[in-house]
Amino acid sequence: MAKKLDVKLIALDLDDTLLNDQRQISDGNVAALRECADRGIYVVLCSGRAEDAILPFVRRLEIAGKESGKFIIAINGCSIFDMHKRQQVFCRKVESDILLRTNEIAESYGLRSEVYTPSTIYYREETKWTRLDVELCGLKGESVKNYEEFIKQGFTKMLVPGEPEELQKLQKILRAEFGERAVIFTSKPFFLEILPPNCGKGEAVQWLSSELGFGLEKTMGFGDSMNDESLIRMCRYGVSMCNGLEEIKKIADFVTDCDNNHDGVADFLRKWVL
Repeated sequence: MAKKLDVKLIALDLDDTLLNDQRQISDGNVAALRECADRGIYVVLCSGRAEDAILPFVRRLEIAGKESGKFIIAINGCSIFDMHKRQQVFCRKVESDILLRTNEIAESYGLRSEVYTPSTIYYREETKWTRLDVELCGLKGESVKNYEEFIKQGFTKMLVPGEPEELQKLQKILRAEFGERAVIFTSKPFFLEILPPNCGKGEAVQWLSSELGFGLEKTMGFGDSMNDESLIRMCRYGVSMCNGLEEIKKIADFVTDCDNNHDGVADFLRKWVL
């Protein structure tokens, strides 16, 4: 039997990690995470989604009423929400000039950008890509007449959706333009994200675990993709799904034996934590 790991906080990516391909949390994963929460281990859903789009999965776990289930990490680490206080306790925003310039460059290539609040995705006009994002996120979508003026207030995230080949070109251009002033990556092949610097899932877990008094040494993070890179790298126990990207597996401390469609999270937790 494997020696159990001393963990006080477990942060979990959603898509292709905790969720199966039908975007659901299996009964096996629910049972394992409830048991963790019952033992006082903080269970924190940690997603690129906005807060309101994470809440249906929180309800599925039925742990939000516990101290150990009250936090969610949204927008790839730009926001931490305390569901007991019903307020954001941590927030980072992209500078307005970066949002404006990103939008200008994207539109010069025939692409459209989007920005987020906890409940709504805003964009200049509806496209097949904005509809896809609204469908995947479960948020409201809303077009804004004076989009440039609207985005000047600053937002936690800007996203440019489009064909993967076009986004790879745009990613290189934006990284060269902004350097370390923004974090830029593809969370899915057709979603290019622009986030504040020094702000990712790992940095959010670092802040939260410090606030809770035990630090990163007692944390575990599950993920599969490049927006989970800092989570896997910074948590004391970084766990890649076996269906994850090879780049993520290489930096992880562990790789699950089962994939996201076969209770990979629960299987790992029962072997190493419970």
